[in-house]
Amino acid sequence: MAVYTDITEDDLKRFLAAYDTGELTSYKGIAEGVENSNFLLHTTRDPLILTLYEKRVEKGDLPFFLGLMQHLAGRGLSCPLPLPRRDGALLGELSGRPAALISFLEGMWLRKPEAQHCRAVGEALAAMHVAGEGFEIKRPNALSLDGWHQLWDKSEARADEVEQGLSEEIRGELAHLEAHWPKDLPAGVIHADLFPDNVFFLADTLSGLIDFYFACNDLLAYDVSICLNAWCFERDGSYNITKGTAMLAGYQSVRPLSAEEIEALPILSRGSALRFFLTRLYDWLTTPADALVTKKDPLEYLRKLRHHRAVGSPAAYGLSLI
Repeated sequence: MAVYTDITEDDLKRFLAAYDTGELTSYKGIAEGVENSNFLLHTTRDPLILTLYEKRVEKGDLPFFLGLMQHLAGRGLSCPLPLPRRDGALLGELSGRPAALISFLEGMWLRKPEAQHCRAVGEALAAMHVAGEGFEIKRPNALSLDGWHQLWDKSEARADEVEQGLSEEIRGELAHLEAHWPKDLPAGVIHADLFPDNVFFLADTLSGLIDFYFACNDLLAYDVSICLNAWCFERDGSYNITKGTAMLAGYQSVRPLSAEEIEALPILSRGSALRFFLTRLYDWLTTPADALVTKKDPLEYLRKLRHHRAVGSPAAYGLSLI
C-alpha cells in the first residue's frame, strides 16, 4: 500500500497548472512502496509519476533527493528525473504534502532475478557511485551505527517476543559492530536501498534505478553489502555464491574495489543485515494490526545476519583478496 494521502482531480489539475506537462487524461494510485504516496499520471504528452512525501520523509532532505536525481541523470545514469515547475522549483504542495513530478521510467522489477541480472545490478550500482562524484549536497546516513542504537532502544524491551534470547544477541552484535566498523574506506553518495523492487528491467536489460529516498553519504562498499543481502540470498535463506560472484564482478568492471573494501565485506554485510533487521523489527512491533501496510518479517534479516557472522573470508561472497 503506497497511497496514504488521497487527491482530487480538481486539486491535481491546479497543481499541474504550475508545470508544462500537457493536459491530464487520467491518474491512478500505485500500490507498491511503503514511504510515500505515488500516482501514475497520463497526460497528452508523457506519463509521469507524482509523489506526495509523507511524514516519515523530512522535508529538509528533499533538495538532496531531488537534486541527486538531477545530478545522476545529468551524468548519464538511467534514473527518474524531477520535472521543474515554470518557476524553476522542483517541489510544490498538494493535499497538504510536499509533492514533486518525476519522469516515468519504463520497465518492471524482477521477482526471480538470476545471476545475469545480479551482474547488471552490480554494474549499475558502481555506475551510480561514479556518477555521484561531485554532488555537493551532503546527507549523513541516519541509519548507520547511531541510528541502529536508536532503533534498538525503541524495540529492545519487546524483542524476545519475536524470538527468545534476541535481546542479548542484538546487544552483543551492536557492541561488536561498533568496535570493528571500518572508518577509512572510500565514501560517497550511496543508494542505501537498492532492493529488487527499486531496479527496473526491460526483458533482461536493466533500464534504470528508482527510489532514491534513502540515499545518503556513506561507505561505497556498504552499499555493495546491502545489494549482496538484497539480491543474493534464496528463499530458503541460503547465500547464492553464483549470484554474489556475478554481482561483484559486475561492480568491479566499472569501479574496482580496493583490497581494504574487499576485506571489509563480511563486517559491512553484518551491518547492513542488522540495519534492515532493526527497521523491520521496529515496524513489526509497532505497526497496528489493521494498518494498510504489509509488515516484513524481521527474522529473514536475522538469518542473514547470522550467516554473515559465520563468514571467515571475502571469498565466501564470491570474491577473493586482490
